[in-house]
Amino acid sequence: MAQILVVDDEMGIRELLSEILTDEGHSIALAENAAAARMARSEKRPDLVLLDIWMPDTDGISLLKEWSAAGLLTMPVVMMSGHGTIDSAVEATRVGAIDFLEKPIALQKLLTTVKKALRHEVSPQKPPLTLDAFARSPLLKDLKKRLEQAAAKTSVLLLKSASGSIAEICARTLQAPKTPWLDLSSSSAPLTQEMLENTAGGILFIADLMLLGKLQQKNLVYALERLEKNNLQLFVACPRSLSALSEAGWDAALVARLGEVWVALPQLAGHPDDVPEIAALVLAHLVERNEVPSRQFSTGALNALRLHHWPGEWSELLAAVKNLALSALEDEISVDDVDTLLRRDAGDLPKPPPALPLFNQPLREAREAFERLYFEHHLKSERGNMTRVADRTGLERTHLYRKLKQLGLNLGRRSEEQE
Repeated sequence: MAQILVVDDEMGIRELLSEILTDEGHSIALAENAAAARMARSEKRPDLVLLDIWMPDTDGISLLKEWSAAGLLTMPVVMMSGHGTIDSAVEATRVGAIDFLEKPIALQKLLTTVKKALRHEVSPQKPPLTLDAFARSPLLKDLKKRLEQAAAKTSVLLLKSASGSIAEICARTLQAPKTPWLDLSSSSAPLTQEMLENTAGGILFIADLMLLGKLQQKNLVYALERLEKNNLQLFVACPRSLSALSEAGWDAALVARLGEVWVALPQLAGHPDDVPEIAALVLAHLVERNEVPSRQFSTGALNALRLHHWPGEWSELLAAVKNLALSALEDEISVDDVDTLLRRDAGDLPKPPPALPLFNQPLREAREAFERLYFEHHLKSERGNMTRVADRTGLERTHLYRKLKQLGLNLGRRSEEQE
């Protein structure tokens, strides 16, 4: 019969399920937490996993994501929870679970679900999105070369001005085929040597350093001290300057270690012509992985994305593509879909300055006053980003700086830091 792994922190549940399934002729392995489940998954190669959602070290959905990310979701997984909700079930099935059992589990429901799960054929896992998919984009092709060049000489690499999905795309680009992957931000439990050994030869990943709690920071220090021993690379991302970590109370030595080698994520504001190609490729990837319905962009929609100013940069663009695919009413995403999704509230924009007082001034003074108000408006609207201000006003940057200096508009260091 089948080899079934039961993962649950409650001893009574483990023993009950083991007894029932053993009577059905199955061979049962038991795990009381995620760490034990990882080891059992590695040693037993189960035909089916019954996985509890709520566990003390790493929750079941995070473990499921970890297996999926590492290419280890080669068996059907049925989630279990005594606090089950529709949201939990949807999240679990989206990640890769094939069914959901709510506790207390009725005997007939258990047997029916197990029988059905064992007949389920697990589809081969599709590879994650990497920068290889964007070979036609000079911007991302250049980024890929920089990442690979830096990663070849260091075990710790920081991606500046990035977080979330774009950070993962970059890290996945550096992951060798069929090597382990461990997201250090997915768990608040203590990191162990066993977990590092299970990830040996692979990548440790943190999508946003700013979101790490105190225990996760300790896990990070623990991992840094053992990278070489376990043949690991650490890839981290941070959307803000590392000085923000120091201001938040991070250990100075840790911040310095993380900032030794970095690659800066290129800003979309300076490369609008790359946006349509990137958006189309991201959409194709989401469709291929069945994360969104089959969709494609119209030419007008791609042009609207190119013309849009992305204050949230990469994270906003990637989120917009997914939301457009989920909200569009037709197979082809139209320019109206883009306008509806990205339309900014009038209250988000600075109010235009009143023009009436200018009429009472001589022409020269009125022109200068208008230009000062005009550039103040765009500087505020674009939050001091000179690339976007130059694009908005149609001025070459050298000319723009000269004009702002003539008008007495002191940009200061803040605008320079927002480049």
